[in-house]
Amino acid sequence: MAAPTKLTAEEVQRALAAMPGWTLHDDKLFREYTFPDFVHAFGFMATAALRIEVLNHHPEWCNVYHKVKVHLTTHDAGGISAKDVELAKVLDEVAARLQ
Repeated sequence: MAAPTKLTAEEVQRALAAMPGWTLHDDKLFREYTFPDFVHAFGFMATAALRIEVLNHHPEWCNVYHKVKVHLTTHDAGGISAKDVELAKVLDEVAARLQ
């Protein structure tokens, strides 16, 4: 399988325009999700983990109480790739069901 390729700055900006809530932070896609409580935040991470494993593309994320911060980049590509955009959309779908 070919290694993923890094998106151009223009491609990243187009992707961000179609993904409300996501921003560019330290050359990574970034989003902070807020849930009603810790159980919902942890449930988001556990539910998303099943979908993430199928994609075989893992986020940099952390949870503090009711917040989950997510940073997406593709190390093999040296930056943001289409895999990050795809994962961002998956995370948004999962979060929408739990928020």
